[in-house]
Amino acid sequence: MLRWIAPAFALVVSAPLLAHGVDRESLGVFGDWGAFRDSDVPRCYAIAEAEGRGGAFATISTWPRQNVRQQVHFRLSRSLASDPRMQLAISGQRFALSGSGTNGWAENAAADARVVAAMRSASSLSVSATDTRGRRFTDRYSLDGAATAIDAAAVGCANR
Repeated sequence: MLRWIAPAFALVVSAPLLAHGVDRESLGVFGDWGAFRDSDVPRCYAIAEAEGRGGAFATISTWPRQNVRQQVHFRLSRSLASDPRMQLAISGQRFALSGSGTNGWAENAAADARVVAAMRSASSLSVSATDTRGRRFTDRYSLDGAATAIDAAAVGCANR
């Protein structure tokens, strides 16, 4: 059964990139996370889809030319209110996120590092925010395989 899950997962998380003609290389699928390299950009990233929320995903990206390492980004399942009060929760730790539209980010590189460190020892995370109708919503993610996918993405762009 696992033989078809990995290719199917890779196809699901990379479909938006294929539509835009990005030259993407799979670095592997690890649990619920995948790792990829976009040679043209270049960038490498770990990615996972939110549980039960098609179109919502989390990425941890490395952009060598911009000297950006392990940048945290969430594509949310709903559009954000003008004051979304976005919060990331990982094993009892809470992190403020900033964002607009359907995107959320850690506030700076130091926050990125704290989030990634927390992800390495946790089993799940959740992002809560307020949508354009004033309703709170939560996107949840499994962190099974996240640490390995993050490391694979970092190694994939180490010499770029």
